[in-house]
Amino acid sequence: MSVVIYHNPRCSKSRQTLELLRSNGVAPEIREYLKSPPSVSEIEEVLGLLSIEPVDLMRRKEAPFKELGLGDGSKDRASLIQAMHDNPILIERPIVIANGKAAIGRPPEDVLKIL
Repeated sequence: MSVVIYHNPRCSKSRQTLELLRSNGVAPEIREYLKSPPSVSEIEEVLGLLSIEPVDLMRRKEAPFKELGLGDGSKDRASLIQAMHDNPILIERPIVIANGKAAIGRPPEDVLKIL
């Protein structure tokens, strides 16, 4: 089984999710998305797997969210996705992809349902 985690090692929930995966015998591919941002098409794929809209994958308290006016409803889907690609700090974390499904690890135990 191939498992990928979009991981931020500075985030406690991301670290907890990674540890939870490992304690369940899963050795995921770790993608430090702040160092290597996902492409626009990868973000689209994650959104599809999660069945959510772009704004629902965004961290609304991050400075770029406010600075770019991403919460005012004026931006189209493509603009929101591009903003996440250009400013990966906006992407909610951690995201785990496995078995053709995705889950956000908030709380970390939410990722177990897709394994």
